Amino acid sequence: MTKELTMTWKTFHSRGEILRTVIATANTRRDGILPTDVEGVSETFADDLELLGTLQLKWHTRLAGQIERQLLEQPLDLPLAVATAWGDTCDELPGVRLVLDHYRAEPVDDAMAQAMGKATVKEHALLAVMAGQGSVGDAAAEAEAAPIGALIEERARALHHGIPTLVVESSRPSLLERLRSVLAA
Repeated sequence: MTKELTMTWKTFHSRGEILRTVIATANTRRDGILPTDVEGVSETFADDLELLGTLQLKWHTRLAGQIERQLLEQPLDLPLAVATAWGDTCDELPGVRLVLDHYRAEPVDDAMAQAMGKATVKEHALLAVMAGQGSVGDAAAEAEAAPIGALIEERARALHHGIPTLVVESSRPSLLERLRSVLAA
């Protein structure tokens, strides 16, 4: 049974601070376990699934921002830009990624398994769409894009952990660098 929480202005700000502490703790520990022992977690989050969902949302938001940045810097190789963004997000939120991976592989109950499965499909669909290899619109399009996104995540993990892949380096300045030089002139 989950407890009901009422969100006031004070609890909203408190929740943000507690979430920052949870993220910092996960990033420090890097053990893949939800840091439910952080002070205030049990009073702020109804249960482990709500905390995990909040971490998933934080990851997804940061990933989307990183993808946008990478696409500005590397607009010609979309899959590489998306894979790089995924790795950059791992660098920013390493503990959060480990928590998500752990509970994706070992959910504690059916509700968590279902939530993590749905979140994984959505993340993979995002990766495929942003890499120009999928489309959005409905659940069928999302389901078609998800396996492609899974391959992009696999490539991102390989790049992030230093496994060599075919990457073509360019000495040509990025679009963002060219725009900056034009604006400076």
